[in-house]
Amino acid sequence: MSTTLDAPVKTETFQPLSGRRRATNAAATVLVSLSVLVALVPLVWVLYTVVSRGLPAITSPTWFTNSLSGLLPSSSGGGSYHAIVGTLLQAAVTAVFSIPVGLFVAIYLVEYAAGSRLAKVTTFMVDILTGIPSIVAALFVYALWITTLGFRRSAFAVSLALVLLMVPVIVRTTEEMLRIVPQDLREAAYALGVPKWKTITKIVLPTALSGIITGIMLALARIMGETAPLLILALYAPFINTDIFAGPMGSLPGLMVDQLGNPTDAGTNRIWGAALTLILIIAVLNVLAKILGRLSSVKR
Repeated sequence: MSTTLDAPVKTETFQPLSGRRRATNAAATVLVSLSVLVALVPLVWVLYTVVSRGLPAITSPTWFTNSLSGLLPSSSGGGSYHAIVGTLLQAAVTAVFSIPVGLFVAIYLVEYAAGSRLAKVTTFMVDILTGIPSIVAALFVYALWITTLGFRRSAFAVSLALVLLMVPVIVRTTEEMLRIVPQDLREAAYALGVPKWKTITKIVLPTALSGIITGIMLALARIMGETAPLLILALYAPFINTDIFAGPMGSLPGLMVDQLGNPTDAGTNRIWGAALTLILIIAVLNVLAKILGRLSSVKR
């Protein structure tokens, strides 16, 4: 026997949006869009200014192949080869110390600490280091490395100061990425008898690797633009020096500061050219981070 229902058995749960909620949603969308546009205006302005003024310098045939050794301040020509080499060398030495320390601290905080007193102290110290000005880090290394231990000013001392700035960024980004990994993955591995260290190295870290790589690249981009450690812990050199333990060394921020005292057109072009070169290096690092993150992401 068939029956016909005149009304639905269950009342509809989804009701059309009221006019007030639609108006509120539209107003919020407009405000958010305007905020994004306001934030983009200075960014686009800065990029346009740096590109338009720095392009004549970096398109010079000698910009990436020559240094400024032997050139008079008013002489045209020369390049930033010495500064690019110095910047990349200091960043590489900083990364060698910062990446393992940052990764191990983050793994300890997420996987082993479990709210211990040492974890609270570590988190507090990382919070302090995250907001520390670069000049304070440079003065600390100067007092400890040069004044107390008696070492000379060098690019290695600069790298030590940059380590203090890079480690907290890596710790924070790695910590956030490890917390995103679902706990079910860990529990499934433990249920199968997989040791904890192997669960971390084989399951947790590969799952979060793309975000960790992005954080490391962003930390590198930050330290490459720092100027205070260069001014305090090492002297600028207009020639190529690859010895990180002795002698002054060129760098892109140092080149810009050095050419600020050069009132000629050549000095101005070098400042904008060095700024554009630094932006290009950071942009390349970010693109590499995206590519490495995509290649190392867990395939579904």
